[in-house]
Amino acid sequence: MCKQILQFCHLGKTFGDHQVLRDINFTVNKGDVTCIIGSSGSGKSTLLRCANLLETPTSGEIIFDGKNILTEKSHSKYRQKVGMVFQSFNLFNNMNVLQNCTVGLTSVLKIKKQEAEKIALRYLESVGMSAYVNARPHQLSGGQKQRVAIARALAMQPEVLLFDEPTSALDPEMVGEVLTVMKDLAKSGLTMLVVTHEMAFARDVANKVVFMDEGVIVEEGTPEEIFQNPKEPRTREFLSRTING
Repeated sequence: MCKQILQFCHLGKTFGDHQVLRDINFTVNKGDVTCIIGSSGSGKSTLLRCANLLETPTSGEIIFDGKNILTEKSHSKYRQKVGMVFQSFNLFNNMNVLQNCTVGLTSVLKIKKQEAEKIALRYLESVGMSAYVNARPHQLSGGQKQRVAIARALAMQPEVLLFDEPTSALDPEMVGEVLTVMKDLAKSGLTMLVVTHEMAFARDVANKVVFMDEGVIVEEGTPEEIFQNPKEPRTREFLSRTING
């Protein structure tokens, strides 16, 4: 039986008069790789930002490990367990690669510097960036920065890792190196929630695909169901436009 780890119940988000998310309901099970696809402006990134509480939902519940985290007084423990990788990397430019990966461990988890460096080095090695520990972000390519950002998120040992269009700021030749790291993470059993426009990744790596349009979930299912036999006309139209150009 699959263990539910994260659940969105009747989630809504409004900015002023604009309703960005409407009645979002879906469940993430432990070990799931869920890809959220859809056009720009469909609410995908807002959903992810709500999942990490970078945005506060206007209505509904986010259930994590059986608790509605929106009613909890402190969100710091939840944020440690639900990590985030951004499309713009969000590395600290005044720190080298190793410092970027240890700062959360020492300041948030209160791990001693030596132990934090050991943990960070392990994850930097896993993403192929251990040779760059002394480099500053401005000395790295976009693909290298994103791999450091993934290592930094992994070092916090989250239960769920959220990816917000992790390849959209990259030059085409750098996309592959980041997707390879993400594929390895998926194989390792990490629970991942990925907003992406990389349809091949969603088709080949995800075990669940969610298609959003205009702030609602239009359709969800396995990659086979969504890509080979979509039920909804909006899904079919989006896929024919995206895959066939």
